[in-house]
Amino acid sequence: MSDASVLIEPVPDPAVRAAAPVDPAAGTAAAAALLSRILVGLVAIVAIVALVIAIALWQRVSGMQEQLARQSADALAQSLEARTLARQAHEVVRDTAARLALTETRVGEVALQRAQLEDLMQSLSRSRDENLVVDVEAAVRLALQQAQVTGNVQPLLAALKAGEQRVARASQPRLAPLQRAMQHDADRLRASASADMGEALQKIDELIRSVDDLPAINAVAMRAGGSALQAEPVPAGGPWWERILQVVRAEARSLLRVGRIERPEAVLLSPEQTFFLRENLKLKLLNARLSILSRQVDNARNELAAVSVSLNRYFDPSSRRVQAAATLLQQIQAQVKATEPPRADETLAALATAAAGR
Repeated sequence: MSDASVLIEPVPDPAVRAAAPVDPAAGTAAAAALLSRILVGLVAIVAIVALVIAIALWQRVSGMQEQLARQSADALAQSLEARTLARQAHEVVRDTAARLALTETRVGEVALQRAQLEDLMQSLSRSRDENLVVDVEAAVRLALQQAQVTGNVQPLLAALKAGEQRVARASQPRLAPLQRAMQHDADRLRASASADMGEALQKIDELIRSVDDLPAINAVAMRAGGSALQAEPVPAGGPWWERILQVVRAEARSLLRVGRIERPEAVLLSPEQTFFLRENLKLKLLNARLSILSRQVDNARNELAAVSVSLNRYFDPSSRRVQAAATLLQQIQAQVKATEPPRADETLAALATAAAGR
C-alpha cells in the first residue's frame, strides 16, 4: 500500500521545477527513485494480474476437475450399465442360441414329419388308385358276365359309365388311358347294339297269342262238308222229293269223307290232344324266347324249327291264319342269328396296365 501511494503522488509542475535551482545529483537520485517506484508498481501490477490469472486458472481447473469427476462418475455409471446390458445381452444371446437350437430341432422334426406325411399321402393316393382300379375291374367283369349270359348290354354300359365317372373324379393322370378305353368300349357297344332281338321277341309273343286261333287239320273235314253242302244248292223249281234227296246226299257227305291221308297222326288227334298240342307249341315258343334272352342262339333255332314242323304237320296250311303264323315264324328265324358276345377288351387291357403300374 505504501508503494502504491508513492506511485500516485503528484508530479511537480515543470514550470516549478524549472524555476527551482537544478541539482544534478538530486535529479539523478530522484530519477532513480522514480524508476524504482515505477518498477515496483509494474511488479505489483504483474503480481496482481498473475494472482488473478492463477485464481482464474485454479477456478477453471477446479471446474474441470469437477467436470472430469462428473464425467468419470457418468462414465463409471455408463460402464456399469454397459456391463449390465452386456451381461443381459449375453444372457439373451445364450437364450436365443438355446431357442434357436430348439427351433432347429423342431424344424428338423417338422421336416421329418412332413416327409413322412408326404410319403403317407402318396401311399394313400396309390392305395386309393389301386382300390379304384380293383373296384372298377370287378364291376366291369361282373357286368360283362351278365351281358354275356343275358345278351343285354345295358348293365355293361352302366358299369362302364359309372367307372368312367369315378376315374374322372379321381383326376389322376395315370388313369387317363383307362378313361379313354372305357369311352371307346361304351361307344362300340352302343354302335353294335341292335333292335333285331327285341323285334324277334315281340314277334314270338304275337305268335304265342295267335296259337289258340290256328285251325287244326282234323277240323277241315267239317268245314269242307259244309262248303260242299252249300256248293250244291237245292233247285227252287224242282220237285219236293229232289230237294229231300239233295239234303240227304249232303248229310251223307258230311258224315263220310273219302280221301288220301298224308299225315294220319294229325287227322286222328282228339280235341284233348289238340289242346295239349297247342300248349306244347306255346312252351316251345317260350323256350325259344328264353334261349334268345340267354344268347343261346342254337337252342332258339332248334325250338323254332320244331315249332315250324308242328305248324306244318298239325295245322291247316290253306288257312290264312296258319299262313300268317308261318310267315311270322320265318321272320323270327331270320332275325335270330348268331351275334358276337359283348366284349370290353380295351377296358380290361387298360385295367391290367393300371394295376401293373402301381
